[in-house]
Amino acid sequence: MARMRAVQVSRAGGDFELVERDIPEPGPDQVRIRVAACGVCHSDVIVKEGVFPVAYPRVPGHEVVGTLDKAGSAVAAWKEGERVGVGWHGGHCFVCNPCRRGHFHLCDKAAVTGLSHDGGYAEYMIASQHALARVPADLKFADAAPLMCAGITTYNALRNSGAQAGDLVAVQGVGGLGHLGVQFANKLGFRTAAISRGKSKEKLARELGADIYLDSDDGSIAEQLTALGGARVILATAPNSKAIAEVIEGLGPNGLLILAAAPGGTIEISALALIMRKRSIQGWYSGHARDSEDTLNFSVLRNVFPRVEIFPLEQVNEAYERMISNQARFRVVLEMLS
Repeated sequence: MARMRAVQVSRAGGDFELVERDIPEPGPDQVRIRVAACGVCHSDVIVKEGVFPVAYPRVPGHEVVGTLDKAGSAVAAWKEGERVGVGWHGGHCFVCNPCRRGHFHLCDKAAVTGLSHDGGYAEYMIASQHALARVPADLKFADAAPLMCAGITTYNALRNSGAQAGDLVAVQGVGGLGHLGVQFANKLGFRTAAISRGKSKEKLARELGADIYLDSDDGSIAEQLTALGGARVILATAPNSKAIAEVIEGLGPNGLLILAAAPGGTIEISALALIMRKRSIQGWYSGHARDSEDTLNFSVLRNVFPRVEIFPLEQVNEAYERMISNQARFRVVLEMLS
């Protein structure tokens, strides 16, 4: 049987292992993808460290793009040779209400790429046909990969936030998520403010499309936002509980704080800060396959692209370290070069 290279984790907290495996065969409702690129996302720590229950050994990776290599017997909507992508959402169960309605969620029935089944740190992977998104022909695979998680998370959150063109939308953090959030906010027509620390990020933030740059070294971000009239939406992309808690007062009436990053510990927020001005907080991650396809298409339409650092599969340890240490500028991608 033909063989492939894959990177697996054999136990919680274990090392990445570059191994050879048999190239898998798709079931009737599945496809096999020849992986071209896979993003290295902070959520991969779930498999690496066993944050959730995982059946090991497991191949991580949920920012996957490549070419449909083989389709199962029940697959009619997809053809071999198509450019496809798979994100965190690995397919519906079509049993519970969220799945029947096409809503993205996590449960023990819904498939999660790189968690409940093997992901894209490999030359080939198996995916449900219901998890697939078409990748536009003029989008490079290395650019498309981070859009399957970081891209869909920020774009989907902003387009569903209720903000309208011209509203003040602030993006807290200009990192792996934030540098995409700023671009999407600008291209969606919002008056875009980027929030970070220090003057060194201002030039980049404005290059990405920020109309306003707010430096936390200049004083309270909440006060700076209030002076601008208050934000309709704040998209929190930097996992810092204290920084997130401090921006809530910068929301205007009926303002929404969207949590797209998961800080450790709790976020302490005054109830009065929410009640008195009818503010709200919403958690957000990812979306389903159609959301992924929408993100890819909008990114091409409006020239929204991640800034990436590319590593070959055999350098997975270096790639993961760049990501987990927050040294990457701004997303890390594994390319399958063989």
